Amino acid sequence: MVVDRNSPVPLYHQLAEQWASAISSGALKPGDPFENELALVARLHLSRPTIRKAINELVRQGMLVRRRGVGTHVASQVVGKQNSLTTLFDELQGAGRKPRTQVLRMQASRPNRTAAEALGLRPGTPLVYLERLRFSDGQPLVLLRSWLPPVFHDVCADDFADRSLYSVLSERGHEKAEARQRIGARMATARERHLLDLTRADAVLTVEWLSRDADGMALEFGEHSYRGDSYVLDMDLRRD
Repeated sequence: MVVDRNSPVPLYHQLAEQWASAISSGALKPGDPFENELALVARLHLSRPTIRKAINELVRQGMLVRRRGVGTHVASQVVGKQNSLTTLFDELQGAGRKPRTQVLRMQASRPNRTAAEALGLRPGTPLVYLERLRFSDGQPLVLLRSWLPPVFHDVCADDFADRSLYSVLSERGHEKAEARQRIGARMATARERHLLDLTRADAVLTVEWLSRDADGMALEFGEHSYRGDSYVLDMDLRRD
């Protein structure tokens, strides 16, 4: 890394541009640890305020992230969700990412009162419970918890290795036509921290989801937990 001390461009800005280029090119990958300030001062022979200002600039741009007790890392790539019925799996593929799904749990007969009521079924109805961990380019992005009505008792874990839930349901004659979602945020649980590679200081974006087909049949009640540093929701709002 070379800086021109005679250039009118501030030294911190020269550093920030070179680091940003390394991140954009993939030389520095999401999740990579970033060299600490003292080591950079010694290696680059620049002042600590200059180093810190360059790092702060990349933190401001969302390219680096600081975590207390962990240090500075290259930020995960942010996935944007449009205000539409497209699936996350399809959006990742459309953005040139490589989605992968790990099925953590699958039970064909698991009652859940909250899910049954949301699906319009009687409490105690045995539901299909599906818990998946979705990755984007090898990085964990979201923990997906889904309850399906018993009509889908024949789905199996292998169905979801390289496909979305709704492509599987579509093959069974049920196309998603509408959905309602409730967005929230909270601190990650211990299990979420473990699965999503988070720290105690990290929060998750929560999405409660209910979808229906064109006939009004409820297809999925979901409670999903997204990494807060890797996922955004884009919505267009208009005056009524």
